Amino acid sequence: MSNASFIVVANRLPVDSVVDDEGNRTWRRSPGGLVTALEPVLQANSGTWIGWAGTAGEAPDAFESDGVTLMPVPLSEQEVLRYYEGFSNASLWPLYHDAVEPRVFRRSWWKSYYEVNERFADICAREAAPGAVVWVQDYQLQLVPGMLRERRPDLRIGFFLHIPFPPVELFMQLPHRMEILKGLLVGFQRPLAAQNFLALTRHLLGYRPRGHYVNVDDRLVRADAFPISIDTAHNEEVAGTERVRQRAKEIRAELGEPETIILGVDRLDYTKGIEQRLKAFRELLEDGRLQVPNAVMVQVATPSRERVDQYMKLRERVERQVGRINGEYGQVGLPAVHYLHQSFDRYELAALYQAADVMAVTPLRDGMNLVAKEYVASRVDNRGALVLSEFAGAAGDLRQAFLVNPHDLTDLKDGFVTAANAPLDDKMKRMRAMRRYLRKHDVSRWARSFLTALGVPERSAAYNPGSPPAEV
Repeated sequence: MSNASFIVVANRLPVDSVVDDEGNRTWRRSPGGLVTALEPVLQANSGTWIGWAGTAGEAPDAFESDGVTLMPVPLSEQEVLRYYEGFSNASLWPLYHDAVEPRVFRRSWWKSYYEVNERFADICAREAAPGAVVWVQDYQLQLVPGMLRERRPDLRIGFFLHIPFPPVELFMQLPHRMEILKGLLVGFQRPLAAQNFLALTRHLLGYRPRGHYVNVDDRLVRADAFPISIDTAHNEEVAGTERVRQRAKEIRAELGEPETIILGVDRLDYTKGIEQRLKAFRELLEDGRLQVPNAVMVQVATPSRERVDQYMKLRERVERQVGRINGEYGQVGLPAVHYLHQSFDRYELAALYQAADVMAVTPLRDGMNLVAKEYVASRVDNRGALVLSEFAGAAGDLRQAFLVNPHDLTDLKDGFVTAANAPLDDKMKRMRAMRRYLRKHDVSRWARSFLTALGVPERSAAYNPGSPPAEV
């Protein structure tokens, strides 16, 4: 048994493998707020991060990175296909996002999902010190908390779901729903998700929740909302560099110095509302409410799950739609939509954020959506306007955004026009308020609040004796 007193269990390790021309492997830290938030706690507690290294086949040996032990979990090619691309992303993902796309259930996928979760639980049980704290992350590993409880009842276990949790009538469609529900000890992005979970414990398991708590086998389990955030200070620091400011000016010049730049930055995923956004923009051009070259759209669509059938079809539809808009409304050298199916580093993204007059974050359903928060934090000039879906978790935090219903094209169109034409003092007032909120509610505060609820006796997450420690 290891001496790891704090363990994070996630589908992926916090580093990416980089192989040079000679076949030598090095590890590069992954971008993202989760790594930033948890790294200090892991370092202070001789912590371990358990996760998949990102490639099929044998896993590398455990290694240390920045004072944290990284424990790779092996996945075969078939397990990547069935556990990850299958049950996680073709069954759970669409179901949890209110069935935006049809979900697919296959028994072989469930078998692989179960076996991979069991492997994660076994490794964690072996590595955890007596009484250790284990924080399991997200929908790919929903069975791990229950499996770990059976193996190591001495552990304090928390689970955080980064995506929405569905209402009772949708969750009931899920095969093996009882196994998943029993495995969860949950923290959520938004209060409604916690309410959905507690309603299910009553409906399927016969428990009697009281407030945010439910008694399970003489253990107190808490289901509550812990909205994730970003490293606000770092985003502001990057956005404030001369490199970013100059690049933002260059981007506007490259786009022809339009009056209005509407920007979308998303993974290419059907939950993000990219098709609806493009259709709304096309109709605005058709109506004459926006005109090229005075208005252009830039849509960054980061490649995602490209071997999953639903995602391949989505890419075809999006690219066909972009081509149609440019064919009908573009001019020589001046396309109406600049479509970029690629990833960008944080400096280029910050420059795009600063160049945009209107940021369109309009998912059909989203647990949080950190792009909205990154945009706000990057607007160190307090300019710009955020058009935000009511169905993104971020809408509960960024209340001064221009909120829209992305399922209603008229509302979406009006939101774009209203945001673009709003007086400068109104937009600056909204942006200042949202930036103040993000400075107070950054990713470190999110991690501290969750770990405090879990009862972690660590200085940065000191336990508040006003409420009982609970598995979360």
